[in-house]
Formats: sequence, structure tokens, C-alpha cells
Amino acid sequence: MRKSWLLGSAVAALLCAGPALAQKTTLVVGMQTQDAGVLDPHLNSGTPGKALMNWMFNGLVRIKPGQASPDHIEPDIAESWTSSPDGKEWTFKLRQGVQCHHDGGEFTSEDAVYSLNRAATKDTSTFSSDYAAFDKVEAVDKYTVKITLKNAIPSLLGQVMNYHGGNMICKKAAEALGKDGFGKKPAGTGPFMFAEYVPQQYVKLVANPKYFRGEPKLKEIIYRFIPSDAARDLALQAGEIDLMIGRQEQAWVDRVSRTPGLKVITFGPAEMSVIHLNMMQPPLDNLKVRQAVAHAIDRAGIHRFRGVSISRPAVSVVPSGYFGTHETAPLLPHDINKAKALLTEAGFPNGITLKAIHTTLPGMMSFMEATQAQLKRAGINLDITPVEHPTFHQQIRQDLSQVVHFQAARFPIADVYLTQFFHSRSIVKTPTAVTNFSHCRVADAEIDAARTEQDQAKQVALWKAAQEKIIAEVCAVPVNEMLMNWAHRDNLELGYELKGSLNLGPPITENTRFTR
Repeated sequence: MRKSWLLGSAVAALLCAGPALAQKTTLVVGMQTQDAGVLDPHLNSGTPGKALMNWMFNGLVRIKPGQASPDHIEPDIAESWTSSPDGKEWTFKLRQGVQCHHDGGEFTSEDAVYSLNRAATKDTSTFSSDYAAFDKVEAVDKYTVKITLKNAIPSLLGQVMNYHGGNMICKKAAEALGKDGFGKKPAGTGPFMFAEYVPQQYVKLVANPKYFRGEPKLKEIIYRFIPSDAARDLALQAGEIDLMIGRQEQAWVDRVSRTPGLKVITFGPAEMSVIHLNMMQPPLDNLKVRQAVAHAIDRAGIHRFRGVSISRPAVSVVPSGYFGTHETAPLLPHDINKAKALLTEAGFPNGITLKAIHTTLPGMMSFMEATQAQLKRAGINLDITPVEHPTFHQQIRQDLSQVVHFQAARFPIADVYLTQFFHSRSIVKTPTAVTNFSHCRVADAEIDAARTEQDQAKQVALWKAAQEKIIAEVCAVPVNEMLMNWAHRDNLELGYELKGSLNLGPPITENTRFTR
């Protein structure tokens, strides 16, 4: 009797200790890029880096994980905030006890002030123009931050959330490492901490045991650079990776959705593909040529090509669904004959050649090749020079590309998109440059007036008027909006319902885990 009991206990102990029951705690992610580039959240603006930044950094506020609308803003490092009646003064009370990564000490108002001033400085931030309305940022006391604005703006909370320049960094680490060093070994307060970076191979993050929301259930994340779509697909099916960015193709979504053990997640906000036309360079300095380009592009055709359930045609120069978007904007219709006639009227009866520097990211490249084929039917030859994604971002900001295809989502208020892409202050290669690749300046007055307009109906009317002016000038041709497609193994539980993510990848939180 005793012998039988001992044998049963031994078997039970062996089974409990066996590797089959061990909980998986390492998440391996596949990203479609050759490299992440700089790991500084104030400098990394590309799609491949946004998700990675989101796992390491907090903002003063955040949008609830799984959401993308400003309606879901909630406390992050700041536990509460207030604003003055005129919207020019904002006061944030910080949580006490928030710890910087790698035993960097407590995050205080000094770190928050440093972060926002750094985000507003051109030499240390890609997003400095977002903070043009900031007059001063002050540490009232150890846990209180006061922001004073030159004028009220409609997106203040969007500029202090865990997104772009709103990511909070730790002053001590940033000053010790300098701009270049911090970009290789970043330090924030998020659920995961930087551990290792091997260029063109991977970034490794480890769990932050002192995270203020609780220690993460995952112990580490390996963020692998796998630019080949086919290689990522094979790695996911073989179990070598657990989560990956997918192809922006309907066929890919349909195929992976049918694969046992895998799940596809499609979410917003949609990234809008826009063809920006440099109006300073001939022949694009001719309005009729720009109109010809617009008429040659078939938005409905691109929508079918990219996938009817994962994309939608653009409606304006601001993405659909943003607060202030002109949902029925007067975009020029597809008309090949009209495009050819306009080229002839402009003095180019035999057509034109336009040059574009373009990223090798497969989803963006397939869009550009489809657009190239459409333009060719109207006698417009698009000469594409492919470069790696970090090089693409560098060169288009140097005003080196006659035509720029930019695919982006922003904080969903019209002001942000209009200011960054179409205000003269944002023209590339100027002291206040952002992403105005077309050198557009026709709607400055409306954009500026809307920023300070307190009557919401008048504010929206100004934004719509700005969009109509930009469309009439054909500064750019909005074409298509792509939802984000990711896939993961069915044993990965994110810990929330994913409807949207401004950082274009699923948030990996302290609650994300494997079920087996």
C-alpha cells in the first residue's frame, strides 16, 4: 500500500516538473524591416519602431490599451490633471514611486520637464514642431508638472501621451549617454526594459520587475528584424516567432486566418497612403501637371488591389474618422482622358517622367508599383529608386525626392495631420521642418485660425476649408487607407480586446501572457 502511494507521488512530481507544463515566458516578434534604426522614442518615427517604443515607455497619459480614440485617454505616469478655463495652463500630478529602468531612480517632475523640453528641441526630436505652442514646462514640485501654452491647442493630451514626443524618458540616463548613446540604449519607465541590440538581427527587452502596474507576466521580448514577408510567414508557422506584422494584402489575411493555430488581428487607425508632389520642382510646379497626376490615380482600383476588408479609399487629405476630417471632400475623380488632356495643355503631349525615392518595405512598395502602373496609362512614367526604410526617411526629409509616398497615422485630430503635412512651417529642409514634402502653404491661415478657435463648429469649418484649399492646389493626392494586419499564435493572450493602437502594433502589457 505504502509502496503504491510513493510510486504515484513520484509520477505526479515528475509530471508537474516536466518541461511540457513549463509556462512560456519569451515572446518572439517578427518585424518587416532590415533594422529598427535609432531606438530613441523622440527620433524614431517609422512604423517598425513605434510598437517597440510603446513597450518601453510611458506618457503622462495614455490611450487605454486596445483603443485608438482620444475618448479613451486615461492616466499613465500622471494620475490626474487639470486645465485652466482658457486651455492655456495644464497641471499634471504624477504618481509617486514610478521607477526608471535599470535602477535609474524615481521618475519625478524633473524627468517629465526634461522629456518634454527634449521633445520640443529640433536637434533631439523628430516631433519638435508638435510643441511649437508650448511656452514653458515647469516642475512645480517633485510630483507636479505645469505646462503653459502660448495659445490653446486642440491636441494637448495627444502630445503628452505615450506616442511620439510624448514618451517620457529618464533624464539621468539620457544625459549620461548623450543623444547617440541613448539611441542605442534607451531608458524609460515602461513594462519592458532595453537589454540588447544587435543591428540587423534583433532587439532584446526584458521585464521591468519594478513596473508600477505590476511585474509583467512575460520575462523577455525578442524583436527580430525579418524584412522578407515569406520568411516571417514560415517562421510563424514553424513556431520560431509568436507575433508578427503581416502583409497588407487581402489574400494574406484570408490564408493565415485559415491556418490552424494562428490568428489574424486587423485594427486601426488606418495608415493613409498619400502621394506628395513637390511643387517646387518642374514639371510639378505646373498645376495642370499635378491635376493630371490626381486624375490618373484610381482610388477604387487601389482599394480592390490592397483588399476590400483591410483597406478603404481615402476621402480627403486627412484620414477618415479623425475629428475635423472633411468626409465628402472634393477629390479629383479618376479620369485617364482628362489626365492626358491636362498634360497636353501643360505642354507635355508625349508625357512626363517623375522620380521617387521609395522604401523597400513590401506593403508600401506594392502600393507604389500599383500606382506606377496606373500613372503609366496616362503617360506619366514614375521612376522609383528603392532604398532601405531608415534611408528612405532620411532622404525624403532632405527634399531629395520629387514624389513622396508617405503612409502614416497620427493622433486623430485634423490639426495634427494638417500641420505636419501641409503647413509651411513643416516644409522639409527648413528650420521647423516636419513632413511637408510638397512645400504646400495655401492653407496656413485656416490651420492657424483653427488651432485657437474655441467654438468647435467654427473650428471644424476652418479645418474643412483648409482641406478644400489643399485639394484644389493638388499639393498631394490621398489614395488609400490601410488597417494594420498582424498575426499571432493562438496561445498568446494580449490581455485586452484589440480595436486600435496609435503605435501601429499590439501593446504588450504587464498582462500579456501565453496560455500554454
